[in-house]
Amino acid sequence: MMAHVHPWFDDYSVFVNPDDGYKISFMEDTFGLYGRILDPVCRDPVDPNRVSDPILRWLFRPSVLGNLRGPGEPSFEHDFSPSSDMLREIRQGPFSVERFEMELFARLRRWERLEDGVE
Repeated sequence: MMAHVHPWFDDYSVFVNPDDGYKISFMEDTFGLYGRILDPVCRDPVDPNRVSDPILRWLFRPSVLGNLRGPGEPSFEHDFSPSSDMLREIRQGPFSVERFEMELFARLRRWERLEDGVE
């Protein structure tokens, strides 16, 4: 998968249906790949490194449901590189106040649980 497409895959905006000939679908087709078929080298049944049909199905269902339902809560970047300024990225990103509140709550809640002896 192309590196610039991978975040869309993680966000359920691009998906592959293994039960429809491995057709590629996008929420927004900015790459011109909608309706194309996954390369046969990725789905060769004798190749142990092939794409897993059950995993594609598992990803396909929530993608379709999420896209039919429409936009819900925003998804936030959570994989910051060690050299990045996480606070600056959060402040400059979308929904910065809500995101910062969510980060604080998640971290303070973990501290509270550790204080109670729960890990």
